[in-house]
Amino acid sequence: MFGLGWPEVGIIAIVALLIFGPKKIPELGNALGKTLRGFKEELNNSNDEKNSEKEEE
Repeated sequence: MFGLGWPEVGIIAIVALLIFGPKKIPELGNALGKTLRGFKEELNNSNDEKNSEKEEE
């Protein structure tokens, strides 16, 4: 995972808990998931538009 081992991932998780707190972490994960999902949908839509433009030519 990005060249990180388990000790590094654990340290990052502990720091995130200290900074954001246990109640805020799920909210951040949810927001990140929605953002990534929207980004992926836009990529798929742009690919569909490009394919339809090629078919019209």
